[in-house]
Amino acid sequence: MSDGTPVLEGRGIVKRFGHVVALNGADFELYPGEISAIIGDNGAGKTTLIKTLTGALHPDEGEIRLDGDRVHFRSPRDARNVGIETVYQELAVAPALDIAANIFLGRERRRGGVLGALRLLDKGAMRRHAAENLSELQIRVGSITQAVETLSGGQRQGVAVARAASWARRVVIMDEPTAALGVKETRQVLDLIKRVRERGLPVILISHDMPHVFELADRIHIVRLGRRVAVVTPRTHTMPEAVAIMTGATRGELEQALTTEQS
Repeated sequence: MSDGTPVLEGRGIVKRFGHVVALNGADFELYPGEISAIIGDNGAGKTTLIKTLTGALHPDEGEIRLDGDRVHFRSPRDARNVGIETVYQELAVAPALDIAANIFLGRERRRGGVLGALRLLDKGAMRRHAAENLSELQIRVGSITQAVETLSGGQRQGVAVARAASWARRVVIMDEPTAALGVKETRQVLDLIKRVRERGLPVILISHDMPHVFELADRIHIVRLGRRVAVVTPRTHTMPEAVAIMTGATRGELEQALTTEQS
């Protein structure tokens, strides 16, 4: 997975908020076709890193590269324009609008000719396109025309992911995608993430749920105190080992964790 040029890369990223250093020389690489996870304690800099990589925040130092070329994202719109889509933990869905309208939120299709000049929406085309995307991703809903506020939490997450997958050409980023979901809905979202990758889109996953990380991720970036301290894989490290690196545990504490897991 780590051969070739990264799709998205951050090198030596520094981000300060006054006297607080949120990112202190952070590095990150996402390679084609992989699911790459970012883990770390609260305040480690995970979300700040993602927001810096996607234009929501501007780095004070360091550089961002897309397919090997240095880029400067002035806003999240710049990142979206080159095919990077993000699904944040706080879902940016419009509850009162239907599913198709949410998939096309900010990218509405207009009718052609005179009707287009009147800025009338082509709701039929939008609904057909949205239905095709949900079907391809195996997201089951009652009707493409139902309001998002009538959906379950897992279905709402599915709509947000489907919107990202519909427009992403390079990268899909998911920040805590299973937070506050039940067991069944969580399983649906995990399977959905796998299907997004199967469509050829590499995925960045931020999650506190270690079993989910170890199920999905090809590589795991461990962040502590604003910088990456290790890159591991589910083949090379166990969950207790990854947590020990994440928390800065001593060797004795790691051995204790491993003994507890095996007993």
